[in-house]
Amino acid sequence: MRVTLYAGGLSLVRKSGVGQAIMHQKAMLERAGVETTNKWAEPSAVVHINTVFPDSPVAAWLARKQHRKVVYYGHTTMEDFRNSFKCSNLFAPLFRRWIILCYELGDVIITPTPYSKKLLESYGIKKPIYSLTNGIDTDFFAPSKERRAAFRAKYQLLPDTKAVISVGHYIERKGLLDFVELARSMPDVRFFWFGYTNLNLVPKSIRTAIKNAPENLCFPGYVERDELRDAYCGCDLFAFLSKEETEGIVVLEALACGIPTLVRDIPVYEGWLADRKNVYKAKELTEFKEKAKGILTGTLPVLTESGLKVAQERSLEAVGKQLLSIYRKENILFPVYLHANSNLEAVDT
Repeated sequence: MRVTLYAGGLSLVRKSGVGQAIMHQKAMLERAGVETTNKWAEPSAVVHINTVFPDSPVAAWLARKQHRKVVYYGHTTMEDFRNSFKCSNLFAPLFRRWIILCYELGDVIITPTPYSKKLLESYGIKKPIYSLTNGIDTDFFAPSKERRAAFRAKYQLLPDTKAVISVGHYIERKGLLDFVELARSMPDVRFFWFGYTNLNLVPKSIRTAIKNAPENLCFPGYVERDELRDAYCGCDLFAFLSKEETEGIVVLEALACGIPTLVRDIPVYEGWLADRKNVYKAKELTEFKEKAKGILTGTLPVLTESGLKVAQERSLEAVGKQLLSIYRKENILFPVYLHANSNLEAVDT
């Protein structure tokens, strides 16, 4: 019983949310008792494809020729391709046609949220599309006083110094420009942006913003997940100002670490993140500043317990059961195994 996690292009996405999603798929399947491999030559009944690079549709076509089922993960949409790299807006309509071609090669398409499912359906894709969160490793990402102390010691933060972090590529869509201005408006607070993008790939406005960032804003670059976990635990606020997402794995990571979280009020969070219930939401810079100050000073209610619950409901164990439920519904994988695991959770399309 084996699933192939196609590794083509993995080196290009390893440091992104897609890379994390592939890791999560491996972990959730193995915790559910399903063997995985990234070696094409090893026999398998199912192939997961997570990217839309030129090799991806070739791999999907080859898998189908070999009578393997193809589960295509819809991490990418035209909407989140916009406002990312140089000329991305110009090529967005062409990119939409390309991802339709890719996704249509799947026997089934899995996308992280009802919002992204709605977008893919609006493209006219006819294959079955399911909404299933990427999940979060709640064993790894969890509250920790020791990790908090490690982060604050590394960056020489005094006990009363407040710290705000964000995570993502250096692209406009991720809200970097607003984050820079938020830091500028709060000089007594330390700000950190974790993540990296080659500056030759981004517009001049992003390069200028980073070059002219205020002194209280630090860009540590890309860090491995252990250090990123320390940052979540060590900060006082996770501010994710992204303007478009298909889910936002980093939001789940922050919630799992029990950190107050502030996000932009965009459609992707509807139905699972509620303002003033498990996160705080804002639309414009003035509102971000107001709510950030309220969270840091304690004048706004603490929501971390309910935020932690959101993450725990999306644990890899829980999502793995839902993934196998999709397999069962679509007759994808090993009827004998699925019959023996008939208590799998149902997943709505």
